[in-house]
Amino acid sequence: MLLDEIVATTEAVTATRSRLAKVDALAALLGRLAPDEIAPAVGFLVGKPRQGRVGVGWRGLSSMMGPPADTPSVTVTELDELLERLAAASGSGSVTARAGDLRELTSRATEREQGFISRVILGEMRTGALEGVLTDAIARAADRPGDVVRRAAMLSGDLGETARLALTGSADELAEVGLVVGRPVLPMLAATAPTPAAAIEGTGEASVEYKLDGARIQVHRAGDDVRVFTRNLADITHRLPEVVEVVRRMPVRDVILDGETLSLDEDEAPRPFQETMSRFGAERAREVLLHPWFFDVLHVDGRNLLDEPLSVRIEELERIAGPHRIPGEITADPEVAERVSRDALAAGHEGIVVKAIGSPYAAGRRGSSWVKVKPVHTYDLVVLACEWGSGRRTGWLSNLHLGAIDPVGEFGEPGEFIMVGKTFKGLTDELLKWQTEWFPKIEVRRTPNTVWVEPVTVVEIAIDGVQRSPRYPGGIALRFARVKRYRDDKRPEDADTIQTLRGLLRA
Repeated sequence: MLLDEIVATTEAVTATRSRLAKVDALAALLGRLAPDEIAPAVGFLVGKPRQGRVGVGWRGLSSMMGPPADTPSVTVTELDELLERLAAASGSGSVTARAGDLRELTSRATEREQGFISRVILGEMRTGALEGVLTDAIARAADRPGDVVRRAAMLSGDLGETARLALTGSADELAEVGLVVGRPVLPMLAATAPTPAAAIEGTGEASVEYKLDGARIQVHRAGDDVRVFTRNLADITHRLPEVVEVVRRMPVRDVILDGETLSLDEDEAPRPFQETMSRFGAERAREVLLHPWFFDVLHVDGRNLLDEPLSVRIEELERIAGPHRIPGEITADPEVAERVSRDALAAGHEGIVVKAIGSPYAAGRRGSSWVKVKPVHTYDLVVLACEWGSGRRTGWLSNLHLGAIDPVGEFGEPGEFIMVGKTFKGLTDELLKWQTEWFPKIEVRRTPNTVWVEPVTVVEIAIDGVQRSPRYPGGIALRFARVKRYRDDKRPEDADTIQTLRGLLRA
């Protein structure tokens, strides 16, 4: 199949708000794929190619692109093979090799295909083809029950492989996909609530637990063999020997645990998130140790617990991992939930997660049984540029480039605005229309995809925090940024400083 067919489908999907229309378009596409194209194509659609990160960043990607072609000729298989080569390239000469491979393929891609390839490589796909919608499309295309397809995807942790099995295998093969110790499953996710009381109102009696600002881990043990996976199901066992040893000492033979790991300072308080992530990503053990805390157990010694109520899973977790359980209390009292939240924040953690005590473990799903509550930080930043949107946002200026002021010139000239991230979230149609009318009036230059503007427009941004990042000159990037409102009552010099944001690393 030509890549152009996938690009055209993503454009059709983003151009409609109708879930049914999205499912129809994706199902039609899936039905036209060859068997060996199914898994790669699904990875492209959800922005998670099977190769993962391929060692090409946004700074170098544009310079590696060839001139666009007039007509499409690149196939799905060719893009998959390119990503394989990019991921495998290492050592001396790898940058040159990646650049050559990218230039050769993209010179045969049209302009819209080049944009698609860039978004796949950078993990910036925003097609509206969310995994839930695509899962329904797989069921439609394969004529399989939706609940069977969803469960197979959750328990295999691989939507692409699930699609291949659903479309090319038998109904029995799909139904037989189950929980296997050693094979990671998609983690259960939490919804959000503004207050502990609001969360308890929705869940009823619940386990109110600390929400740690750490890295999500899933640990599988089969005898003495212990494997540790990230929330994205990457195997990082070799990076976390201290976690392996903790689980190896537990009084079980086989187990699957869900939890988090983070580093502590000398006072047993959590270190900043990015310090944990820096150690989490290290290839060798460092002087900073990571401590595991567990909040759920999915399997114990031949017994699958996914469908058991949380109360049963907590009892088993206490038995096998008591010293490493995340702190919490079982309650239906909003005041108790409020107290646990205050205690968690006072201990330096993010907030709490409120979990309905009778809920099963819904792997890979975000429902109302788990609800997280944490404070939100808001900061006034300045718009530096705005990117043209795609899909249903075509013709509108959408994704904002955000800057914080540097009054002392620590990262540039005094008074310069230092870029700290981008966001397209929180933008209503009304704001998109306003942006599209306003920013060209203060334009200073533009590229095909971006309008650079005078740094005079202040916008209030909500974030969950910041993390260290080499991508931006201030050394930090915003976490989960979204637009709250524009502040026409504020001058650009009233914006928050880069130093204030960097202070969150130590908060």
